[in-house]
Amino acid sequence: MKKSILLLTFLLTSILTFSQDEVQIDGRIQPILNDFFEYCKKYDIDYNEKLFQLESIQIVDTLPLDKYNTVLGKVLRDKNGNINKIVINWATLFDKEILRVVAFHEFAHHFLDYKHTCHDCNEIMAEVNTSYFDIARDWDNQVEHMFTTSPVYLNKQHEANTSLASN
Repeated sequence: MKKSILLLTFLLTSILTFSQDEVQIDGRIQPILNDFFEYCKKYDIDYNEKLFQLESIQIVDTLPLDKYNTVLGKVLRDKNGNINKIVINWATLFDKEILRVVAFHEFAHHFLDYKHTCHDCNEIMAEVNTSYFDIARDWDNQVEHMFTTSPVYLNKQHEANTSLASN
């Protein structure tokens, strides 16, 4: 009897843990997400906990794609205001550079705690980008700027400096 209870407890715990740790990631986005995580490692930014706060990262056909109202990517929030999904418009699939810029932009909202940096200023985190190709041509500088000016990175630097000053 004792073995049965232990086995049942173990199975229930395993099932609950597994279901909480599953994030549905569209395979077309996975390589770009992996690249983003490599940059996170480079800048010593932990992403694991935030990854498992998400339900999914998906390419969708539900975002507006009109002449005067196009949304290429978006973070969705749960009823408590927490980001729980990242969605990217299917139209980004037509160009790998646009897809990469849009994906990094949306990832940065969640993993780097970014808001938009400007309306249209040729930065990855701009609200509007009139030339994704300018950003793509300057990719290394753009990514470095995005990471080193991100709220998560700046907070980490501030904490490190405060810790050094108190020693």
